[in-house]
Amino acid sequence: MSSTHVEHPPGESRARRLRRIEPAAIGGVLFRERTVFTRYWMSTTFSSVVEPTIYLLAFGFGLGALLSEIDGLSYIEFIGTGIVATAVLFSSAFPGMFGTFVKRRFQRTYDAILAAPVDVGELVTAEAIWIALRAGVYCNAPLLVAVVFGLPPSWGMLLVPFIGFLTGLGFALLGMFIAGVARSIDNFNYVISALLTPLFLVAGTFFPVDAIPGGAQIATANPLYHCVELVRGAVFGFGGPGALLHVGALVIFAVTMWRLAIWRLTKRLID
Repeated sequence: MSSTHVEHPPGESRARRLRRIEPAAIGGVLFRERTVFTRYWMSTTFSSVVEPTIYLLAFGFGLGALLSEIDGLSYIEFIGTGIVATAVLFSSAFPGMFGTFVKRRFQRTYDAILAAPVDVGELVTAEAIWIALRAGVYCNAPLLVAVVFGLPPSWGMLLVPFIGFLTGLGFALLGMFIAGVARSIDNFNYVISALLTPLFLVAGTFFPVDAIPGGAQIATANPLYHCVELVRGAVFGFGGPGALLHVGALVIFAVTMWRLAIWRLTKRLID
C-alpha cells in the first residue's frame, strides 16, 4: 500500500506555526526576561512600589482624618485594600506600553527573539506573563503598609498575589496592544490621561462607585473595579457568588486583550 506525501505551501506551514503556543518558547523568553531583570530590578521595584504607597499614605491619613468609615470599613481599611489595584495598574500597563514600544522600535529586541523558534503569540504570552508575575508581587507592598497602619491581617490576603497576577495579565496585554497601535511614544500621553487615569479613579479605590451618577454601571466595564472587589472580598470575606463574576470579568478582559495584542503586534512585526 503506497503512501501519498502532500506538500503544503510555505505560507500555510507558517500560518500553522503562528497559531501554536510552545511551552519551551515561552520558557525561553521568560528566562531572558528574568536574566535582564536582575540588572535593573531595584529601579523598577522602587517606582512600582513607592508611588501606590504614597497614594495610600496621602489619602489614608489625609481623608482618613475626616472620614470615620465607608461601607462599614475604616478609611485606612477601605483605601488600603483598594490601592492594590493602583499598584497592579502601575506595574503592568506602563511596562506593557513603554517596555514593548522600546523593545520593538528602538532596541529591536523582538526582531532578535523572532529570529529564534518563537512566534508572535508565544512572545506576547511570555512577555505578559512576566509582567503579570511582577504585578502580583508588587501589589502586596501597599497592603503590607496598610497592615502596619491598622489593616487587620487575614488568611485571605494570600489570594491577593493571584488576583494581582490575573488583573496584571489583562493590563499588560492592554499595554502591549496600545504599544502596537501607537506611532510614537508621545501617543501614550493620551492613553494615560484619557483611559488609565479615569480607570483607577473610578474603580472604588478612593471612594464608593455608587457616589458617582451611573457609577455602578460604569464600574462593571472597569477591570480595576473587579480587582478592587476581589481584593476586599479576599481580605474581609466574600459575600455570595459575586466573586466568580469578578473573576470571569477579569478572565474575559485578559483573553480579549491577548488576542488583540497578538493581532496588532503581528501586524507590526511580521506583516
